[in-house]
Amino acid sequence: MKMKIPKRKLFLLIIFAYVAFSLYAAYNVFFSTKVISRVHRVVKKETGVPSGGVRDGGAVAPFLADEWNPWEDEQVEYNSALNKKREAFKHYLGRIDKTKSKRYKVQIWGKAAIGLYLWEHILEGPLNPTDKVAQWREGELQSGKIDFSFYTGPAVVQGHVPLDMDSLVMVLNGREKQKVSYSTRWLEHVQALVHSHTVSHVAVVLLGNEQCNNNWLSPFLKRNGGFVDLLFVVYDSPWVNDKDVFQWPLGVATYRQFPMIRPNAQLITSNRPYLCNFLGTVYKNSSRETLMQVLKQSGLDKECITIAREKWLPQETADSLRRYQTALAQSELTLCPVGINTECYRIYEASSYGSVPVVEDVMTPGTCATGPSLPLRLLKAAGAPFIFISDWKELPAILEREKGMSQEERVDRRRRLLEWYTSFRQQMKDRFSEVIEETFFKSG
Repeated sequence: MKMKIPKRKLFLLIIFAYVAFSLYAAYNVFFSTKVISRVHRVVKKETGVPSGGVRDGGAVAPFLADEWNPWEDEQVEYNSALNKKREAFKHYLGRIDKTKSKRYKVQIWGKAAIGLYLWEHILEGPLNPTDKVAQWREGELQSGKIDFSFYTGPAVVQGHVPLDMDSLVMVLNGREKQKVSYSTRWLEHVQALVHSHTVSHVAVVLLGNEQCNNNWLSPFLKRNGGFVDLLFVVYDSPWVNDKDVFQWPLGVATYRQFPMIRPNAQLITSNRPYLCNFLGTVYKNSSRETLMQVLKQSGLDKECITIAREKWLPQETADSLRRYQTALAQSELTLCPVGINTECYRIYEASSYGSVPVVEDVMTPGTCATGPSLPLRLLKAAGAPFIFISDWKELPAILEREKGMSQEERVDRRRRLLEWYTSFRQQMKDRFSEVIEETFFKSG
C-alpha cells in the first residue's frame, strides 16, 4: 500500500527548498570571497580611459575583454621551443652550405688543334656535334671542383662566343709567324674583356715554338705586367717554373685526325709481326738519314715497317692514316728520331697503341732549357717507359734483344706502357684542374 504525502507538506517542502537556495545564492553574491579559476578568468583590455568604462552620449560603455586562453602558457612555451628548433635547423643548413664542396666555372676556347688533345684526350670531354669538320663544336664536363665548357671550330670567332663566366682558358698556336699573329689578335680581344671587367682570370695553353722562342707572349704574362695568370707551354721552355708557367705535353696530331685510342685486350695480347716501324719524312743531312742507313746496312729493314718520304705533308689522307695506325698496332717498337724538336707527336701516338717509343734523346738547336734531365723533362719526370738512345747506331743491338723476348714478356711490357700512358694523361688532367683552381679561385 503506497504512502501518500499530503499536498500541504509537499508545498511547504518546495517553499523551504526555494528559500534555502535563494539564501545560498545571496550569500555567494554578497559575502563570499570569489575565486576565479583559470577557466573563467576574464582579462581586461587597457583602454587608456578612467575606470568604470567610456562615456558615450552619457551612457557608460562596458569594459571590453577577451576570453582568456586556458593553454596560453603552454602555447608560449611551445612557440618558444619551435622557434629554437627552427633557428637550430637554419644554423645546421648554414654549416652544411659552408662545408659542402663549392664549384667553379671555367670556359675554354680552342683556337689551336692541341685544344682537342686537351679536351678529348686529357680531360676526356664530349664534343657535339661529333663531326670533326663541323664549324662549331662544344662540350661540358666536370674535373675536380671545376665545371669546364669548351668551344672550338672555325665559327668560334671574337665576340660571338657565349661568355657567362669570368674565368677563361685560351688554347693558342705560337709555332710560326702567321700563327703568332692570329694568336696575338685573340689575346688583344681577351685583354679588352679584362679591362671591361667581363673576364677576371686568364690562362693560356700554348703550342710553343719548336726552338722555344716564345718572346712575343712575354708582355701578356701577369709576371710582366700583363693579364695572363697561367701559361701551359709545349716543349722544354726555360720559362717553366711550376708556379705560373707549366710544361704541357705535345700529344697526338689531332690536326691530322689522329683519334683517341682506348686500351683493349687485342692491343695487349696480339702477336705483332714487326719489330719496329718508321713512317715519316727523311730530311737531308738529318739523323733520320742515319736511321734509315743503319736499318738497311744491318738487314733489319726487313724486320720493320718503313715508309720514308722526302717532303713533309701537313695532312693525312684516309689511307695514309690507316696505314700509319696499322703500323703502330703491328710493331713492338716505334722509332722516334728528332725533328726540329726532340718531342714529337709520334711518341704519344705509339704509346696509345702500346708500341714502345725508341726516342732519340738529344738536344735540338734553339733556346730550349738545358740540363741533365733534358730534353723531354716532362715525360722523364713522369717515368715514361721508353727506350732512350743517343745514336741510331745503337739500334741493331736493341732489335737483336727484341728477337729474344718471349711473347709473355712483350705482352707484359705493352700492358705497362698502356697503363703508364693512361696514368700520365690522368696526371695532366689533375694538374691542369688543380693549378687553375688554386690560381683562379684561392690565391690572395
